[in-house]
Amino acid sequence: MYFLEAEDVVKQFSGHLALDKVSIQVPPGKIFGLLGPNGAGKTTLLRIINRITAPDSGSIRFNGLESRPEDVFRIGYMPEERGLYKKMKVGEQAIYLARLKGLSYPEAKKRLTEWFDKFEITSWWNRKLEELSKGMQQKIQFIITVIHKPELLIFDEPFSGFDPVNADRVKQEIAELKYLGHTIIFSTHNMASVEEICDEIALIDRSKVVLSGEVNEIRNRFKSNILNVALCWEGGIFSIDSNYYTVLSAKAQAGEIRMRIRKNPGVNNSEIITELSGSHEIMSFAEELPSMNDIFINTVSGTDSTQI
Repeated sequence: MYFLEAEDVVKQFSGHLALDKVSIQVPPGKIFGLLGPNGAGKTTLLRIINRITAPDSGSIRFNGLESRPEDVFRIGYMPEERGLYKKMKVGEQAIYLARLKGLSYPEAKKRLTEWFDKFEITSWWNRKLEELSKGMQQKIQFIITVIHKPELLIFDEPFSGFDPVNADRVKQEIAELKYLGHTIIFSTHNMASVEEICDEIALIDRSKVVLSGEVNEIRNRFKSNILNVALCWEGGIFSIDSNYYTVLSAKAQAGEIRMRIRKNPGVNNSEIITELSGSHEIMSFAEELPSMNDIFINTVSGTDSTQI
């Protein structure tokens, strides 16, 4: 059973169709990437899951049951547009928001103290939010999102405003939350992060889901039969003619030839290996998989960036 399901969700605003029969299935204990260009409908779907707004039609289910008002306490939501009060002191605000999520004052104080110690930000407790940098504010927002230990965590562009060191720190925390059993929806434009931490994805474009599945399966689905090969080479004439492949690029350096080749139709890897090994020692042989960034561009724009 899926932890979260959206089925045929439709939402329209003043004549604009934001979501057109969108369906996603989020497995329990996984990191699910919700991807798409600006204006595709991602944030609208996240707001519907959070019961901030309601769908015109379709349904949201948790563990097979229709979404109910009390389900909001099972969710931690970190929106792209942050919603903290800039004039309030950090600690005072964090406790207030933690209590809104059902924690008692002593439990909120205890958990927040642990998180502030973990992020080494205890000295910020009595500072106003407006005194902090955007990255510092992001840390506070992250803590407030996870403080009540919700079953479902939703992060919308969580690395915005972070330097590389702190972005990596938050990635580690998200991975730890998955290890502890939380289900996570992760919305971002950073495709490298998708490859790094997401188990499955759904790509929304022009209000519809246009691609979904496991990350590794999708990358294999879009592979273009390109191989990267390194051969031992001691100089002399090197022939690149073959009935099995087409050479896209070749470079000789320090005793080796590195080639990027495309398999011809109907050819398998073993045939190429047999031909190459007959005249050269093979140092490396690897199939090139497209990046999620290439797949994103190819799917949304219709251009194939993997052929370059």
